[in-house]
Amino acid sequence: MRGPGRGPGTASAIRGAVRAEWGRLLWTVWPALVARRLRAIPLTLAAVCLTLAFHFVQKQSWGYHAVQDIGSVQAYEHLWVALLRTPLSLFVPALDLPVWGALAQILVVFGIAEICLGRWQTLLVAYAATLAGTMYARIGLWIGPDSPIGLPDSDKFVVDTGPSAAVVGLAVVVCWRYRARFTCAAVVVAMVVEVVFIKNNLAGKEHVAAVLVVLALCMAWDRWRPLKPYDAQYTRGRDRPW
Repeated sequence: MRGPGRGPGTASAIRGAVRAEWGRLLWTVWPALVARRLRAIPLTLAAVCLTLAFHFVQKQSWGYHAVQDIGSVQAYEHLWVALLRTPLSLFVPALDLPVWGALAQILVVFGIAEICLGRWQTLLVAYAATLAGTMYARIGLWIGPDSPIGLPDSDKFVVDTGPSAAVVGLAVVVCWRYRARFTCAAVVVAMVVEVVFIKNNLAGKEHVAAVLVVLALCMAWDRWRPLKPYDAQYTRGRDRPW
């Protein structure tokens, strides 16, 4: 005998909610992976290999300073130095965090984004999100610690590397583009909760800055992009992954 709330109606409702939230996304990602496998995500694989190479090199006594010179960003440095290093700083994993976390983030989120957005848009969003964090660090130091959005002077010496801001930015853009509204909202709320209740530090605030920048880009995209035919087709229920 079935318990209350476990009938076919509940299963159908759950299935419908999952399809509405992630259906378009899965219908885009899954066929590409099945048809092309790893050839569908060459940019992602290159990013994983580059991150792993940086991790290996900076762990060596002879390689640490070399990696810092080309991929380490600190807010006390000249802006032009930070701008030159920012693209590569995305692939330099933080020394105080396990590298497998950075590799997993890149493989999953960059992979999905590369299939859904394309290589160049993925790179553009990843760089924009990372750059937003880099610029926020300087603005936050200028504002000072007396403001909730400011930073203490000691943060200018924090080494600001890793893919986390880019990962958060790409997740928001993909969810926005494919209308996974609840997932997008969950990512945004998680970043705010991280700053307010968990880690009120430079990294957490940079994540919020990245989210705000990519949300602005998403709204601008929706304002100016032409309506795509498959949007209406999907809402009529013709494209379903299950």
